[in-house]
Amino acid sequence: MTDLPGLDLSRFAAWFDGACPGQIGGPLTGRLLAGGRSNLTYEVSDGTHRWVVRRPPLGHVLATAHDMGREYRVISALRDTSVPVALTYALCTDPEVIGAPFYVMSRIDGIPYRTEEEIRPLGPVRTRAIAWRMIETLALLHAVAPAEVGLADFGRPEGFLPRQVRRWKKQLDASRSRPVPGIDELYELLAARQPEGTPATIVHGDYRLDNLLVGPDDKIAAVVDWEMATLGDPLTDLGLLVVYQRMDRLHEGPMASEAPGYPSETEILDRYAEASGRDLSDLGFYIALGSFKLAVILEGIHYRYVHGQTVGDGFERIGSQVEPLVVSGLAAIRKEN
Repeated sequence: MTDLPGLDLSRFAAWFDGACPGQIGGPLTGRLLAGGRSNLTYEVSDGTHRWVVRRPPLGHVLATAHDMGREYRVISALRDTSVPVALTYALCTDPEVIGAPFYVMSRIDGIPYRTEEEIRPLGPVRTRAIAWRMIETLALLHAVAPAEVGLADFGRPEGFLPRQVRRWKKQLDASRSRPVPGIDELYELLAARQPEGTPATIVHGDYRLDNLLVGPDDKIAAVVDWEMATLGDPLTDLGLLVVYQRMDRLHEGPMASEAPGYPSETEILDRYAEASGRDLSDLGFYIALGSFKLAVILEGIHYRYVHGQTVGDGFERIGSQVEPLVVSGLAAIRKEN
């Protein structure tokens, strides 16, 4: 067995064989999967079967931001709903096994489309259909009654928006390594201009196209990366999705939302409003909150990068994306766009 950064395969094999007897049929190999700049995701195989292992990042870890137990619980709870998720096998809460808590789930065959180059060969019709399914899947998630799937106590819906604003300010303060113009002003405006909010549902917390695995039939095979899931205001998911798609214009290369056939922002919002029946008149606040949240997350990743605590490629560019997010967030909450 060849160990991976953050995953000792020998220790993992001993634990997994005890937790799920009979699953492993031979020596294990593994690889760090591409994508994901927060929790680490690995594919592990015995030559016949494949599993996915998720664990927190190495080094600097923000409190509550990488809770493996919560991620494992929500995926397990959604198994029998209309929301497509992977099959979960086991959760390990003992950090002595590989150095951090982790869990194991099934390997789903699917593509997490991110760039225009990746999705363009599908053509405009298929690209549009996938985008519609992305929105419809989000509405399906927000339609799940938490109590009916054992998640009534999964979060604290009361005071969700004020708590989110405070939480991300706390995370920012824990990750400061440089001045970021405007970010404190954005926080102050978010704290002062909060809407009443929307009745709570299960929220994903990081919903975007490349956190979906699209199967060969162009249907959503699984929603992945549930590390920020909770009970809260569903419009936070929609606002963050808008932020991600606006970020595409700032990226170094064309992203999936710029591919021919991909719906416009207005079409995306109209489709969600129709599917969910929700009022989107306060969406500017949610876009600003999404901008602030993502800026803080990227600043945390930048912090780990400058302290040599990241695994993978592309981290040297993360820090440059923070200030444009702050500018976009300020514009949204000031109703300038």
